Amino acid sequence: MAEAFRTAEQIGYDVAYVADHLTHPSIAGRWLADGLAVLAAAATVTTRIDLGTLVASAVIRNPVTLARAAATVDDISGGRLVLGLGAGTAGDAVADRGSAPSTREMADRLSDVVGALEALWAGEPDFVGDHATYRDVLTAPVAPGRGRPFTMIAAHGPRGLALAAAHGDGWSTYGGAASVPLAPDEFWDLVEVQSVRLTRRCEEQRRDPASVRRSVLLGYGTVQPLADVASYVAAVERAEAAGFDEVVVYWPAGAPGDRFWSDADVHAEGLAHLAR
Repeated sequence: MAEAFRTAEQIGYDVAYVADHLTHPSIAGRWLADGLAVLAAAATVTTRIDLGTLVASAVIRNPVTLARAAATVDDISGGRLVLGLGAGTAGDAVADRGSAPSTREMADRLSDVVGALEALWAGEPDFVGDHATYRDVLTAPVAPGRGRPFTMIAAHGPRGLALAAAHGDGWSTYGGAASVPLAPDEFWDLVEVQSVRLTRRCEEQRRDPASVRRSVLLGYGTVQPLADVASYVAAVERAEAAGFDEVVVYWPAGAPGDRFWSDADVHAEGLAHLAR
């Protein structure tokens, strides 16, 4: 695992992300380490690359413990943490406590967790929400000399996009569950519409839309940027044309033929081509 982070940094990636799941059907039978613990370890074997969660799961993370873990990683890494945060999955909730919340309940909790984090970073000792609450937090929110971590909110629908526009330093999308079976051109149309909607939500908040970093995850659906170097370069160029600042791809995992396997040379050669 340490070598993967070193290699990602060496070949030129700007940020390395980890998932925050307890379980997921796409990785059944595989080991899944705790994401924030992995990032703390990765911080000790890298020096430049940013390190992030894609994304921390509000359905299983409580705001005070999440804030403490995030601030700790940010301190160990010298301010390199990207705290990606999303609603999470019902499957993780079942694994955590045996029952599945509704989609609306998960959206409500994400909103409260974001609000609670904002209160914590501001040094507020108490926050009361319908789905997340804390009281009597008397300790400092971040390590001495550190600011609040860069926060990126994952969102696909109107409510989440409004949340990202109001509170996110960045916004992340993979298109949403409905995007997975879409043909590539349909996928790009969808995420471009999402980006336009984020711009509108920012304008409604009287916020400069360019102040929100826009990140798109590729490879979960039909867009496969790691098929070869040409596909990699074309995907990055298409994302840039759609208004995205950051493209995220899956690091090689498993064996040839597996869903998330890719040739490591495609990563290195694709980055080298884009850097010319």
